[in-house]
Amino acid sequence: MVVGAFPMAKLLYLGIRQVSKPLANRIKEAARRSEFFKTYICLPPAQLYHWVEMRTKMRIMGFRGTVIKPLNEEAAAELGAELLGEATIFIVGGGCLVLEYWRHQVQQRHKEEEQRAAWNALRDEVGHLALALEALQAQVQTVPPQGALEELRAQLQEMRVQLCAQNLQPEPQAVSTSQAVAAFEK
Repeated sequence: MVVGAFPMAKLLYLGIRQVSKPLANRIKEAARRSEFFKTYICLPPAQLYHWVEMRTKMRIMGFRGTVIKPLNEEAAAELGAELLGEATIFIVGGGCLVLEYWRHQVQQRHKEEEQRAAWNALRDEVGHLALALEALQAQVQTVPPQGALEELRAQLQEMRVQLCAQNLQPEPQAVSTSQAVAAFEK
């Protein structure tokens, strides 16, 4: 993925450079035409850049205490205009990167909010399902178990059999009891 992204980044950089190049050229022209712009905006960065560059080169070559002569005004104005043009291109490119980063962060936050909302919805649904499960468990506990119903059916069947048997064969006590009841009523 990085290999595929690298040419795109390079292409994007070239595109930004081409778009901001006219702006940099316009700044260079303004620096060449305006004395104020040249004196106060272009010359100081150019002289500083020249001083740092020459100082570094001299230290690398081993000359430590050498005095560095400033650039002439024409060369300093040209170098300052180039520096300003490159700084403009860099600022435009950096601004594009910052804007892209900001856009990505907004998308990421939006995605996280959606995930959080989905998570909360799922949590609420689980809570409702838990309450429904408790209600169903309470209903199941109030209903007698299937085995108890089968036992009751078996007991009822036995009682029916006994009652049918009693109706077919009257017992002597049952007759005497009914006679006693009839006698008592008289």
